[in-house]
Amino acid sequence: MLIKKFEGLECWIEARKLTNQVYKISKELFPRDYRLKDQITGAAISIMNNISEGFDCHSNSEFIRFLVYARRSSSEVQNCLYIAQDQDYIDENIFIRTYQQAERTRKIIDGLIRYLKK
Repeated sequence: MLIKKFEGLECWIEARKLTNQVYKISKELFPRDYRLKDQITGAAISIMNNISEGFDCHSNSEFIRFLVYARRSSSEVQNCLYIAQDQDYIDENIFIRTYQQAERTRKIIDGLIRYLKK
């Protein structure tokens, strides 16, 4: 199946879910910690942006480069979740659910990278 738009990429779909989760928790649970809020939402946005930007590259190697950036931003979201948990902004359940969504997103990105390298 040929994907013609970035919105059809599974990794972008999962990144969008993650971004929505991140926005919800940052608005509700730590709205006044502007530094952390900006960092975690920026990282989540970066995942989606890099996937969509890379999709429009004219070569697999360029697309892979953007996917690697997206992968790194997924790790950044996870790191920010630790900070939010350590500051008692989020409980264990929210941490686990959001961390796992970031992990799921990264694994799908990894699979796409492997596919593009073939």
